[in-house]
Amino acid sequence: MRIALINENSQAAKNALIFESLRSVVEPMGHQVDNYGMYTAEDEAQLTYVQCGILGAILLNSGAADYVVTGCGTGEGAMLAMNSFPGVICGHVEDPVDAYTFAHVNDGNAVAIPFAKGFGWGGELNLTYIFEKLFGFGHGQGYPKERVVPEQRNKKILDAVRAHTLRPLTECLAGIDPQLVRGAVAGEQFKALFFANCKDEAIAEYVRSLL
Repeated sequence: MRIALINENSQAAKNALIFESLRSVVEPMGHQVDNYGMYTAEDEAQLTYVQCGILGAILLNSGAADYVVTGCGTGEGAMLAMNSFPGVICGHVEDPVDAYTFAHVNDGNAVAIPFAKGFGWGGELNLTYIFEKLFGFGHGQGYPKERVVPEQRNKKILDAVRAHTLRPLTECLAGIDPQLVRGAVAGEQFKALFFANCKDEAIAEYVRSLL
């Protein structure tokens, strides 16, 4: 699995810590992490939590990433932004139980973590335990055991509903202020990471037109 990390501007100073926590947990599992930044609070390309949603949707819908880890101060804004787009099911994850149940009950492809709220002494340990529960035990297996069948059925129902209520990503992006979208893909490592892994030529061509 290719996992993308995206940080918005208010929590950019924690990027190195989050990246190292994520990488140290998932690389031994055979996953790969791409760090899309922000890398520091002083980065030239400043991402808002709304732009995290735009960037996350581009990565997931294009196949450049299989999973997105993002967040903001509370995690709420990043979650709402991510869930505004097709092809994204983003959970709000504060602790390892959230991570495990989201992975198995909701079987999404993105999480938004509160990187300021409650992030004090031992914050990096909580991140480590979240990533272990999120990526170390599979996805979509249901929880608890007696609820496996209905939970898996509910996920299929949700996917079918979303297929009828959300437009294709390129149509969504075409209606958004191009400057907002251009800012979402302006990170210093974006081109190298995205175009090497993108699997959807229509989305790649749209991004090229912005850049």
